[in-house]
Amino acid sequence: MQKQTKSAQETQQLAKNMASSFQGGEVLALSGDLGAGKTTFVQGLAQALGVTANVNSPTFVLMKVYPANQGAIKQLVHIDTYRLSGPEDLLAIGFQDYLNRPDTVIVIEWAEKIRQLLPESTKDIKFDNLDENTRQLTF
Repeated sequence: MQKQTKSAQETQQLAKNMASSFQGGEVLALSGDLGAGKTTFVQGLAQALGVTANVNSPTFVLMKVYPANQGAIKQLVHIDTYRLSGPEDLLAIGFQDYLNRPDTVIVIEWAEKIRQLLPESTKDIKFDNLDENTRQLTF
């Protein structure tokens, strides 16, 4: 399935709509070029999950855990693997501690770098820049 958005607000709204069906335990694998809208999408998810903190890309800290408040979902784990040299780096920061937790949603930017660590149930979302404002998301 593909969806197009024509602004950051539309990308965030698409994420909010998607998050409304989350039960907890979801893992989202985001891929796409720099500036394709991955972090913008995560910001929309965070809003829908009741995260009140300012959400930005964890490129330099690799992983951020945000308190959430949406039904059974109590935390959003936002990971950016852009700077990782391999899957072992993700294991070293405790990624596996958050897997399979029914109170957690995990979102991973640049997930193609660590795909082999992700569960089969992972939802893949590819982001493509069509022009300055338009993004195509492929689910």
